[in-house]
Amino acid sequence: MGGEARRKREGPPRPWQWASRQARRLGESGPGRLWGSLWGRLTEADFFNHALQLAALALLCFFPMLIVLTEATGRDTTTVVVRWLGLNQEAAEAVASLFVPGPGSDTVTVVSGFLMALGAMAVAGTLQSWYQTLFDVSRRGWHDVTIQVVWLVFLLAFTAVQSALGRVVGGLPLRSLAGWVWAVAFWWGTVWVLLSGAVRWRALLPAALVTSVCWTGLGVFSARYFSASIVANEQRYGPVGVVMIIISWLVAVGVVIHLGAVVGRMLTDRAPAPKSGP
Repeated sequence: MGGEARRKREGPPRPWQWASRQARRLGESGPGRLWGSLWGRLTEADFFNHALQLAALALLCFFPMLIVLTEATGRDTTTVVVRWLGLNQEAAEAVASLFVPGPGSDTVTVVSGFLMALGAMAVAGTLQSWYQTLFDVSRRGWHDVTIQVVWLVFLLAFTAVQSALGRVVGGLPLRSLAGWVWAVAFWWGTVWVLLSGAVRWRALLPAALVTSVCWTGLGVFSARYFSASIVANEQRYGPVGVVMIIISWLVAVGVVIHLGAVVGRMLTDRAPAPKSGP
């Protein structure tokens, strides 16, 4: 009776009180607790700042190396970038304006080669430090540097095989399925190599699967959103607008890598331990 009388005196709940009550109920529900755990792990990993760091490293170090490697192997840099982003023809033409080779662009000096190697090692080291943090693996000094070189060789081999598969496999559905399976193999091998085998293959499979699903979702989103954004920004701001969208895509790549590793780790931790024999 007392509570009823108090509610009558206070009147109907105000909008912010109702919203606060609903938010508290949602947070106490199963999906709310799951989201809170996921968000807590992502914030502990400082995922957004790390994604910005990866975007800066890729733009300053990885893309110059990509341009030199593609030119040296007789491939078109624009085609590689457009395939990664899943762009349409109009957006591909805007991206092509960024990679117009100049005189002497096919020559590599010792200094430029050294700087490109350092940039590639920086990208590999960044990914390695992320996975070591997310999977609680301690750093090993110079051994980690050796593993970074191994991963770069693995990346080059993966890119070559992926390009060959793209030429051999016909049909969009079959090509998409083969691309997704190959992406699972790539991310599975990437985490295992960068962690130097410190975590078992089986425990890393959920992270590879989730990362591949997120990567596929990013590709679908990129094909629908980034193409139109690149065309609009190129018309409004010129080449700088195209670079802005590419940076946004690189940040999204960093978020995808963190999300796949964190969700995969949560699935591994929630899985029941195998029963021991008699």
